[in-house]
Amino acid sequence: MREQVEIGRGRSAQRSYVFDDLDIVPSRRTRSSSAVSTAWQLDAYRFELPLLTHPTDAVVSPVTAARVGELGGLGVLNAEGLWARHAEAEKALAEVAARAAVDPADAVAELQRLHAAPVQPALLTEALERVRAAGATVAARVSPQHARELTPTLLAAGVEVLVVQGTIISAEHVAGAHAEAEGPLDLEDFIEALDIPVVAGGVGDYRTAMHLMRTGAAGVVVGYGQAAATSTDAVLGIGVPMATALVDAAAARRDYLDETGGRYVHVIADGAMGCSGDIAKAIACGADAVMLGEQLAAAEEAPAGGWYWTASAAHPSLPRSGITRVPTVAPDLGTVLTGPARSGAGTANLFGALRRAMAKTGYSDLKEFQRVGLSVRR
Repeated sequence: MREQVEIGRGRSAQRSYVFDDLDIVPSRRTRSSSAVSTAWQLDAYRFELPLLTHPTDAVVSPVTAARVGELGGLGVLNAEGLWARHAEAEKALAEVAARAAVDPADAVAELQRLHAAPVQPALLTEALERVRAAGATVAARVSPQHARELTPTLLAAGVEVLVVQGTIISAEHVAGAHAEAEGPLDLEDFIEALDIPVVAGGVGDYRTAMHLMRTGAAGVVVGYGQAAATSTDAVLGIGVPMATALVDAAAARRDYLDETGGRYVHVIADGAMGCSGDIAKAIACGADAVMLGEQLAAAEEAPAGGWYWTASAAHPSLPRSGITRVPTVAPDLGTVLTGPARSGAGTANLFGALRRAMAKTGYSDLKEFQRVGLSVRR
């Protein structure tokens, strides 16, 4: 039973934990890092790195999505972002970056203006075809509000993995008055009609994770991309203590596996991973893979030139992300993801560090490492 803390007369709250509260505890034999596999498989798609990109234009363009695929991860393009709305997306990104250097608030306003332009199916198709032409697995993100509208275009463009993602998501999204004729988005019906794997999120608790698993989702995203730029806690008062949320989602995965007689749903951690040690802790808490954004902005080749924001920064009336500068730590994505690192800050060679953490604790693959010992600092 989760510990309950009384916060006042007749009102209690659950005690939860973040990554900084935990340490990984070596308790088995060690092994060579060359004998460790970080491979991960989602449905029919195998990846050498347990990585999806957070779907923000700040770090994911058709070029970088293809590059992430080449490096062993899955690049997820935002199907409602600048690449789907503007023929000169690079120019739009450069303008946002230029404004951010002077006034980040003005840059958010510019993002809102740019996203007021309609999604153009031809531009979206062109962007996805560039990823496919590079030989990478094609993945795209849509919000629950626009999933029904955009998915036919995505399927026609050859999308192989669909990510339905919002700040917080549920198994049934009730649309606003303008969409009442179509009714709410029922994820179970929506997913059942598709022949490709669907990843859905974000969630922050056992119950919602279980509900999404029962819709037929191949993966569930835990968290909402918490980073220095995000302000969901300040704007909405909503927070996700990632260590506890991942452990709870992993428990839902285990119970759902028993309930269905063997259907495994992947848990994907999104947010609050500021260094490679946090990535290792996310896997240790039960994640099968991680969704990274801010960390990738530290590469010189990032599309926004080191500026970072999440898709919620462009919300027309209530942005839940600012635009922040991420210090450059490497010339390219390859160095950020697989090294070599030139400092001990844990901001480069992220998956080399994960491999080393697994080796130091004696585990040979990700599923084994989910059973590693953990200790609480407080």
